[in-house]
Parts: sequence; structure tokens; C-alpha cells
Amino acid sequence: MVNIGIADLNVVKSPDVLATYALGSCIGICLYDAELKIAGLAHIMLPWSKEAGAGADNTRRYADTGITELIQKMCAMGAKKYRLTAKIAGGAQMFSTNSTVFNIGERNIEAVKKVLSTYNIPIVAEETGSNFGRTVFFYSEDGIMEVRAATKPTKRV
Repeated sequence: MVNIGIADLNVVKSPDVLATYALGSCIGICLYDAELKIAGLAHIMLPWSKEAGAGADNTRRYADTGITELIQKMCAMGAKKYRLTAKIAGGAQMFSTNSTVFNIGERNIEAVKKVLSTYNIPIVAEETGSNFGRTVFFYSEDGIMEVRAATKPTKRV
């Protein structure tokens, strides 16, 4: 098992498993090349690096730069961009607010979808939104994303 921390990412080949914990407003992006069984997982915190300005020190924390790096790392292992599919989880609204500015989860979901669309990577499964945290396990053997939450049944997609 390869654990991915907050604002981090990694890539593995079968039979390794990737895991990331405590996805609240953060998003877990699982990319998969089924032909070579190469799996990648990024745990992003925020939507856009340009919003951070000069303070964008850890590019893995942002949807735009984190997904780009994840794709590059997967391609360096032999994956082909045109074969990649995506599964995403997280993006919860952990605190009640009427302001879209403070709904980071929703903004993260929108940014991730926009970046993946830019790369023509289809999202084939999604477990996002609502108001609860999630833990994700991503299996490189078959591309299954397992989503666990304390108060919900486990989902395997």
C-alpha cells in the first residue's frame, strides 16, 4: 500500500494499491491506464494555482498543476494519455455556508472536471459533494476505486 498525503501524489503499477485519507473538501483524483495497469492518485486541496499567486509553493496542492504532474508521472512510467480514465472522490462541504467563495469542495470539483476535460480524460466514476469526509483506496490491478466513509456504506466503482 502506497499512502498519499494531503497535497501529494504518486503512481504505481499492478499489483500495488494507492490510498488517501481524510478527503473533506479535498479531492482524490484517480487516473488509470487499463492496458498497462498503471494507477495514479493525487490528493488536491485547492482549485487553481493562479489564485495563490507567488505563494504557490507546493504545486501538488492545486487541481490544475497537481493533475498535470500526475499525468506526466504516469506517462513517464509508460501510460498513454489517450488511454487514461478518471475516477474522483471528495469535494464535500464540511462547514455550512451560503457563500460559494467558501465552498471549497464545490470549487475543487469544478476545477478538477475542467482540468480533466482539458486533457480529454473522461470521468468514469464520481463520489463527490455532500457533507462528509471520505477515504479512497485505488487498486492498480483492476482500476477499482473504493470509497469509505464513517457513516456510509463502502462503495466500489
